Amino acid sequence: MAFEIKPRQALIVYVNNLRSIRQLRRFGIVEYVSKKMRYVVLYTDQEDIKKTHQNVGQLKFVKKVLYSNWPLVDPNMSDLKAAGIYNQEIDKDDR
Repeated sequence: MAFEIKPRQALIVYVNNLRSIRQLRRFGIVEYVSKKMRYVVLYTDQEDIKKTHQNVGQLKFVKKVLYSNWPLVDPNMSDLKAAGIYNQEIDKDDR
């Protein structure tokens, strides 16, 4: 029996009250809770992410659920200008 690492993805869950956060443990691992901004970072398997998104979104205490963009970020990106992220118009205004 070999150990396999399953790909994971985070859901950002905005909640109305913090008392109901314990119920989110059914859907994955609660990694972080922001008491001030009232959101939870919930990690779940990437193959079940759409089903989990729908189930969590139907709970009464949930305002909205967002996908984390972490799997889409290229870890090898070093040149921001080549990637198109750095806006060259900012440099023209400084002249």
